[in-house]
Amino acid sequence: DVQLQASGGGLVQAGGSLRLSCAASGFTFDDYAIGWFRQAPGKEREGVSCISSSDGSTYYADSVKGRFTISSDNAKNTVYLQMNSLKPEDTAVYYCAAAVAVCGMDYWGKGTLVTVSS
Repeated sequence: DVQLQASGGGLVQAGGSLRLSCAASGFTFDDYAIGWFRQAPGKEREGVSCISSSDGSTYYADSVKGRFTISSDNAKNTVYLQMNSLKPEDTAVYYCAAAVAVCGMDYWGKGTLVTVSS
């Protein structure tokens, strides 16, 4: 079974940092792009960042460029999202998702809540 387990969320003050982890299993990791999406209460889901496990290419939403960094440890089938300079508007449930070759949500797991206080 495909499993994507997100962890690392929590409560942090504005300006602080968190690192999210996404542990993947049940599929060939190198064939997929792994991404992070988020959804805040009352708002639409937003694509945050994505990384290709095959070539390491990355994508960032404009709202997080320069603050968030995505990375992949293919040996551990794990993707990380380092979030720095957090803002209250980053508050959301963050989901990791996998899709074949390109960023998308063929599979996704339970989210992890990130709350940034002002």
